[in-house]
Amino acid sequence: MKRRDFVRNTALTAIGASLLAPIEALAAPRVTALESEDLTLLPKIKDDYTLHFMAVGDWGRNGEYDQVEVAKQMGLWGADHPNDFVISNGDNFYPKGVVSEFDPLWHYSFENIYTAHSLQCDWYPVLGNHDYHSDVDSQIRYSKISRRWNMPARYYSKEISIGKGKEDEDAAKKSGVKVEKGKEKALLVMIDSDPFLHEAMTGYVETQMQWLNETLSKASDDVKWKIVIGHHPYYTVGPRIENYDTLTMRKALTKTFEDHKVDVYLSGHEHSLQHLKPDGYTHQFISGAGSELTKVTEGIPYSRFQSSEHGFMYFAIDATRLNVRAINLEGKVLYQTELTI
Repeated sequence: MKRRDFVRNTALTAIGASLLAPIEALAAPRVTALESEDLTLLPKIKDDYTLHFMAVGDWGRNGEYDQVEVAKQMGLWGADHPNDFVISNGDNFYPKGVVSEFDPLWHYSFENIYTAHSLQCDWYPVLGNHDYHSDVDSQIRYSKISRRWNMPARYYSKEISIGKGKEDEDAAKKSGVKVEKGKEKALLVMIDSDPFLHEAMTGYVETQMQWLNETLSKASDDVKWKIVIGHHPYYTVGPRIENYDTLTMRKALTKTFEDHKVDVYLSGHEHSLQHLKPDGYTHQFISGAGSELTKVTEGIPYSRFQSSEHGFMYFAIDATRLNVRAINLEGKVLYQTELTI
């Protein structure tokens, strides 16, 4: 082979190789593994808590009494902030509950009201006194129809992972230790409070109280927060300060809450937003301002916050902190507090 032929062939080989590499790259693109969660714009505002949920009560009024406006603000809040589920604090359907799992009120008061994409999450309800005027178990059966309505029984519990607290993670990162996902949990216990007010249901209440005490006592060491949810408060600064239902619940629940160190009792029934800290271990939060409002009384010693404004509450939790915000229908944070371990 002549020298000029060798040089020419070598040059052509190099050029061919340089052209082939980009072509091969185009022919075999890199495979990605994106999920829907990787592409969503929700939420816009992130924080360092590991569990988030909203709580709203006393809402089911076909959209009236600003139910629609509260629902819209919940949707907007959920679009901007992380949210895992919604707690419904009872009186889900006025005036007399639902007659079946096919009652039109499911659409008029729930499905067609809480329509925001951010509210298409799990809802965990408890029953209120108005729910008991019709077929109360239809709200359990509706769980088999609705993807988001989750009510397995009249009373039930859930343990939810909350991972490690921020302080533990920061300390681990500073020390160079690998941060492993924590086993810490929050225990949510949903009770059926209306039967406590009816002598004819004494046996049912005794069975439920036995279950409540056993559920709380058997909580593992991984449970960092114990939260009980029921419809009727055991303290209030609304119209029922000394009402028979408030006093009945106080008599029934106080010892159990103290014995098992329940951190939070969350309820509705009073149509307002409240944070109360009576003597003892437990904080009482009331989020019952989902539609119609009732008055509150200022100056009660055990009250830390009270407002007769439409709205809901937002909880953000990790292994060492429990943050609560009361938010009105305009999205204004009326009150914020944080419990720590």
